[in-house]
Amino acid sequence: MRKKETNLTEKELQVMQILWQHGPMFVKEMLTHYPEPVPHVNTVSTVVRILEDKGYVKHEAVGGSFRYEAAVAMDQCREKSFTKLVSNFFNNSYKSAVSALVEEEKISVDDLRDIIRMIESGHDSRKED
Repeated sequence: MRKKETNLTEKELQVMQILWQHGPMFVKEMLTHYPEPVPHVNTVSTVVRILEDKGYVKHEAVGGSFRYEAAVAMDQCREKSFTKLVSNFFNNSYKSAVSALVEEEKISVDDLRDIIRMIESGHDSRKED
């Protein structure tokens, strides 16, 4: 029985990014995608099993080993994580989240104008359909 989905740790996210970028693979293959210092195979194997228990990863038996793949799309994780971030730190206000990005100079006002233009042009093109 799987546990309820929970947030990903940094190590878990690292495994997920490898699987999202490179597709299904064996744990030993995952090691080739780590930067130095490469973790021990047992460490990665443990992280993968935790991810499987959380429902983020699934496996297929191949020979005497397991090939793992992401069971959750990156977009799903990103949306869930972003929603939780905004909920926990910005009182469910996306406006406050964007405002914090501007205040901390992570995004410029010009970038925001570009984003607004992109959104408006997207809405206009949908009206024409």
